[in-house]
Amino acid sequence: MRFKNYSLLYLGREYPKGTAYFRERLKTAFMKNKDETDPEKIQKLIARGDFVIKELEALYFLRKYRAMKKRYYDPEN
Repeated sequence: MRFKNYSLLYLGREYPKGTAYFRERLKTAFMKNKDETDPEKIQKLIARGDFVIKELEALYFLRKYRAMKKRYYDPEN
């Protein structure tokens, strides 16, 4: 679980609304579910964390792709 938290914090460095905003939202999400004891619910929460990690990675890759395309290709007229 700790690995997911650090992975999300690392990915949050480049979040469009800023690191502080992302960190507060992440902390709120973890604190909201800190008392969860049902193993099935915990697995769903972990799966949701994996989904968020993949979505953030896709967001960053898309942003980098758009920047490279803008930099290296002629604008379409």
